[in-house]
Amino acid sequence: MKTNEIRQSFLDFFEKKGHKIVSSAPMVVKNDPTLMFTNAGMNQFKDFFLGYNEAKDKRVANTQKCLRVSGKHNDLEEVGVDTYHHTMFEMLGNWSFGDYFKEEAIDWAWELLTDVYKLDVDRLYVTVFEGDKNDGLAADSEAINIWKKHIAEDRILLADRKDNFWEMGETGPCGPCSAIHVDLRDEADRQKIDGKSLVNQDHPQVIEVWNLVFMQFNRKADQSLEKLPATHVDTGMGLERLAMVLQGKQSNYDTDVFQALIKQLEAQSGLKYGENEATDIAMRVISDHIRAIAFSIADGQLPSNNKAGYVIRRILRRAVRYGYQVLDLKEPFLYSLTKPLAKEMGAGFKELEAQKELIEKVIKEEEVSFYRTLETGLKLLDELMTKVKAAGQKIIDGKDVFKLSDTFGFPDDLTALIARENGLDIDIEGFNAAKDEARAIARKATSISSDDWLVLREDDEEEFIGYDFTETPVQLVKHRKVEQKGKTFYQLVFNITPFYPEGGGQVGDSGWIESDTEKVVIFDTKKENNLIVHMVKELPKNPLSDFKAVVNRSKRTLTEANHTATHLLHHALREVLGTHVEQKGSLVNDKYLRFDFSHFSKVTAEEIQEIENRVNEDIQANIPLNEKRAVPMNVAEDMGAMMLFGEKYGDLVRVIQFGESVELCGGTHVEKTGDIRTIKITSEGSVASGIRRIEAITADTAMSYFKSKLDQFEAVMDILKKPKDPAKAVEEIIEKNASLTKELESLKKDQVKQIRVDLLNKVEDKGGVAFVSEILDLDGGSIRDLCFQLKQAQPNLLGVIGGKAEGKATLSIIISDELAKDKDWHAGNLVREAAKLIQGGGGGQPFFATAGGKNADGLPQAIDKVKELTGL
Repeated sequence: MKTNEIRQSFLDFFEKKGHKIVSSAPMVVKNDPTLMFTNAGMNQFKDFFLGYNEAKDKRVANTQKCLRVSGKHNDLEEVGVDTYHHTMFEMLGNWSFGDYFKEEAIDWAWELLTDVYKLDVDRLYVTVFEGDKNDGLAADSEAINIWKKHIAEDRILLADRKDNFWEMGETGPCGPCSAIHVDLRDEADRQKIDGKSLVNQDHPQVIEVWNLVFMQFNRKADQSLEKLPATHVDTGMGLERLAMVLQGKQSNYDTDVFQALIKQLEAQSGLKYGENEATDIAMRVISDHIRAIAFSIADGQLPSNNKAGYVIRRILRRAVRYGYQVLDLKEPFLYSLTKPLAKEMGAGFKELEAQKELIEKVIKEEEVSFYRTLETGLKLLDELMTKVKAAGQKIIDGKDVFKLSDTFGFPDDLTALIARENGLDIDIEGFNAAKDEARAIARKATSISSDDWLVLREDDEEEFIGYDFTETPVQLVKHRKVEQKGKTFYQLVFNITPFYPEGGGQVGDSGWIESDTEKVVIFDTKKENNLIVHMVKELPKNPLSDFKAVVNRSKRTLTEANHTATHLLHHALREVLGTHVEQKGSLVNDKYLRFDFSHFSKVTAEEIQEIENRVNEDIQANIPLNEKRAVPMNVAEDMGAMMLFGEKYGDLVRVIQFGESVELCGGTHVEKTGDIRTIKITSEGSVASGIRRIEAITADTAMSYFKSKLDQFEAVMDILKKPKDPAKAVEEIIEKNASLTKELESLKKDQVKQIRVDLLNKVEDKGGVAFVSEILDLDGGSIRDLCFQLKQAQPNLLGVIGGKAEGKATLSIIISDELAKDKDWHAGNLVREAAKLIQGGGGGQPFFATAGGKNADGLPQAIDKVKELTGL
């Protein structure tokens, strides 16, 4: 059974059991500060478990793209070394939101595995939670009794909290789980050792295949448990492991999806998978990592130096490093795996096929950049090893190894390998200490902790009314304290709110709440899970008061102008550049807008002008907003609404239309395009391969920009005496200036020639050293020319020339090459010391150096200092 067939069979099975089949959420998480990536199938349903939202569909099933590389679920360093860990993986899952519970979940899991997938019952074991005294929980006897219907009691094994109590993080939904394990060993091995003794022992052939989580509790910040409002089921079965079992393989990497990628690597490297452990690991690492990288880019997350982008770049560079270091692939190769990956997985995930060209280009650019990094790192490492050997040492300092890794991106294990090849070792303890210190600093900078919510009033749902109102009476429902980056603030949740939470590229609203006795400023609004949280520096003194919530209308209005402008800009880009253009990110605030989009070449000045003109035409047309809420997705598609990869849409969506621009959007917008007033594109550039960025201004900011430009123009016109043709007048001035500059340069050269003659006549013989010094009213460039002319004309020269120009001092030292070598003089060292007397600094080469300073009066003393240092 092929992987695509296994996936479809799972979905078909649960659809027949009354489950709604939903699409995968993006791998990169939005609106949840506790997660960077989707690391489990249940992430997108967390609101239902917490009671923040009520599920419309009580039974749901899907396959979810997951990524585990950071935080609690950190599998990165194990990937490729063993045969079953992955960064990106598919999690097949079925959920019940307050509907069925343990019995149906267990019955259906058994039916699917044994009746549909035809797994051998004699090879299966199940584990059940044994209870935990610290949490006051008994063994899950209910699950045990249900399992007895299906499997022999000696195959039902008790397991501790570590293995059979599922928690998403330090806090949040959790509960006991029951896992199904399969023994894949051959008959001879099974006869020697009973399979149940190998369950949960990390045996590569006795593995967990499906985990059934029974959500009953919420773990609070004080680590106590409270019952959830309703019980839920959350099951997860790794598709890659299931494919290994059903295809009769001993490794996930032997299944059809991975083998297509490994075959490509074999062709590129000329090596055979299965013949060498080191190259096998490399091929497993690369075939795993390309999936994580490609899906992340398809979901809109580009490699970068920050947050989720940094993680993707780290994964990409780990893959390239294995290719470079182990497979001897010295040119970009990773990008070429995009097409076979899309061929294998494009049927299940259309975004891969649709964006494979973009994915290829982004990966290739990253590879080229990293190969340059490797070249730079090799040079730096060579210098470092030379220095260590010259000092008669055998160990490279761990701090230097970490600096190569952290600052220059050069892998530490590659440093260790090259060091060994050169008879050196690295200080691994020092390296780890430096790495731990850097991590501690990074954790402290990004750490966030929050107390439990203090509930003041019961409220089912916090309704957002900000599309229609910017102020309204509200009541405070709950609040909590948050600490982040050493600062303390509070989050407030109201019964209703007009405040728009940050999302879809639009910044969150600010404003205030006020009662009869106090006013509290709200400095930001965000959405966490499905809660709109309002940030304040101080809690209201009387939190049970009735408040009026007031949005900063001025900021909101300007932000709306920029948001609507991004929609018009997107439409104009597709008209001018082509329909391949798709939004890849945006930022919309009250000052400017930023719009990232897919396009494979620089946008020309003519194209930018055409795009700007089209947007301004739409603005001048004063097109009214056509907003439709709660539109079924199929209706929105029929309307031609633009949908973005990397976004998760519900069954009902909000459609924003301005003329021919139709998009799905949850942001706030102007009532008519004329409210934008005008748009001015201020910059266009590259973000990554195949991704361009436009920044623009609108409304008040654009009008201020134009006024500033007009004021500057009027000032220039006054200076030019108001010519009829200002452009021609400026051209004439530039031409005249160029002519005068040429004349001045010629005069300077003549002056330098004359000064050269004068100075050669002033040369003093000081013990075989031809010494000359002078202070001149010349600029630095002219003095430099003079110094080299003197050096060419006078053997054994030591020249010290001070310069005064525009109130600043310069000091230049020129030394004949032979003299610098014989006397062991270094012009850079000499000028560095002498420059202190002119309140400046400088440096240079052994034979020529310069310095600049503030105190021209100190030049005579500086020259004397050079004489003192050279003994003249």
